[in-house]
Amino acid sequence: MKKLPLYVILTAFFLLPLIIPDVNFQHIMIMLLLFAGLGESWNIITGFAGQTSFGHAAFFGIGAYTSTVLFYKFGISPWVGMISGSIIAAVIAFLVSYPCFKLKGHYFAIATLAVAEIIKQLFVSWDYVEGATGISIPVVDNSFWLMQFHNSKIPYILIVYALFCLSLFAAITIEKNKTGYYLKAIRESHEAAEALGINTTRYKLFAMITSAALTSLFGTLYAQYILYIDPFMVFSLEISMKIVLLTVLGGLGNVYGPIIGASILIPLSEYTRNYLGGTGKGIDLMIYGALIILIACFEPQGVIGILTKRKKRGAVYGRSSA
Repeated sequence: MKKLPLYVILTAFFLLPLIIPDVNFQHIMIMLLLFAGLGESWNIITGFAGQTSFGHAAFFGIGAYTSTVLFYKFGISPWVGMISGSIIAAVIAFLVSYPCFKLKGHYFAIATLAVAEIIKQLFVSWDYVEGATGISIPVVDNSFWLMQFHNSKIPYILIVYALFCLSLFAAITIEKNKTGYYLKAIRESHEAAEALGINTTRYKLFAMITSAALTSLFGTLYAQYILYIDPFMVFSLEISMKIVLLTVLGGLGNVYGPIIGASILIPLSEYTRNYLGGTGKGIDLMIYGALIILIACFEPQGVIGILTKRKKRGAVYGRSSA
């Protein structure tokens, strides 16, 4: 079974929400593209560089809060807030990652989790941003400049699609050039990469800063789409874990991985929530947990690994029959 070319997937993601007018389906496509884009961003630091981050919700929340506070307090456009949040997330990623990169393996992963929790608690206690109460974003008339659309979800789809493509092509560009090869060398053996003369700290910082900046963009869009945020929502461990799990399920270190994982997880989550309501809370996570266990036990490379093995097996059978 061959992987679909990326242009086919991108065309399908663009056309399906336009062809199918169902509002619920369009909402699912928005969330699918959002988390697929987050997965691509996270893939840069973990899939390529091998530095497992469990704290990417921190950058997501920073993007959400920066744009929201600027709009809520000063009436500044969320587009300006999106760029500002991306810069702030990049700076924080640099300040936090530089000392954390002295740690390796699971120690680094735990450190990123701790940093995300610290940032969340800071926002919970920060009265200027309404603390634990959260912020309800003022509703205004339909406006592209203010990123609010009340008559249709199509504008949100187009924006999240553009952000997803940006994240995807950033990952592809990094993977295909010298930086990508250096990051993969670091992933395979930190010591061997240094022995080859690779400045491991510089390239890991580049990967983390890029990943954080892209992640924050989706935080801004999410805030404007939901029109309400609080620290427990945008800095939650659930967001970090969902990014991690969907990428691992699809295939870590492969640009197709987050797309496949999000295409499985997000519809599963949204449809079980819609059709089962409160009685079905958590069923999607139980099913998804079972999938992760099966993948971890039988195919650590995720769905991509399964497809690759089937392709190789088919090629072997083809040569045998010939």
